[in-house]
Amino acid sequence: MTEPDAAAPAGPVDLDALRPWIGREALDEDTLSVRHARLMAATLGLAQEDLHVGTPLPPLWHWIYFLEARPPAELGRDGHPARGGFLPPVPLPNRMWAGGELEFHRPLALGATLRKRSTVRSIEHKRGRSGELVFVAVRHELIDGGHVALTETHDIVYKHPSPPGARVPDAPDLPAPQHSETLQPDATLLFRYSALTFNGHRIHYDADYCRDVEGYAGLVVHGPLQATLLAGLAQRLAGSPLRRFRYRGLRPALLGAPLTLHAAAAGDGFTVWSALPDGSVSMQAQAGF
Repeated sequence: MTEPDAAAPAGPVDLDALRPWIGREALDEDTLSVRHARLMAATLGLAQEDLHVGTPLPPLWHWIYFLEARPPAELGRDGHPARGGFLPPVPLPNRMWAGGELEFHRPLALGATLRKRSTVRSIEHKRGRSGELVFVAVRHELIDGGHVALTETHDIVYKHPSPPGARVPDAPDLPAPQHSETLQPDATLLFRYSALTFNGHRIHYDADYCRDVEGYAGLVVHGPLQATLLAGLAQRLAGSPLRRFRYRGLRPALLGAPLTLHAAAAGDGFTVWSALPDGSVSMQAQAGF
């Protein structure tokens, strides 16, 4: 979930130098390919024959489309695009996909060609327990014809590496789970999801880089993959299309450890979360219907 970039400049954060990125916009277009969706279904162990032109795309599967293709010369050492393009060149080494919020306004139908509009909405500089933090919020809109079908705010946090034994964010009070299921992520799952999302971040497949550069004990399970599993669980339990989804990553899940998905009814939806073997929360989310 973190992405140190060797191309990131060193030195203190100059918020005035980053503010010109606020309002920066990127446009893209893609077709929601049935074949790509079936590859995703195979990756998650779901039925492929139910996916065809016109089928509603399962929640958060839009992340396997609108992929950014950069040549090797334009990548940082971590495998992600070097900074200073659409996203600001924040001079802090680690980047976290910290969480986000989505609203589903209408179904995304397989086979449809959609436009995507992304905008840097805000950049904030704060100090936390581990030092300087920069928060970047990006707004995404998926547009089907003349209608906005999905809106998403993606929260990104830039920071220094956490020292060993650093305290992780406190999890919110969670209810007793009413439904639980456990999965055992393996290297094939991580590889396939990285391939489907064209995610070159080396913490998901390069064990030496994981240990020696970013300090993880093992390969890291993708935060977006966890969010996708939680959103799918909530929609399956509700039996109706997801309307709102808000998620927050709290601590990394590592390859080799089982991950348990929990759900409990809450208001018009579910509280869902992924738990590590010691019971601590890796990701927590609220799903509304």
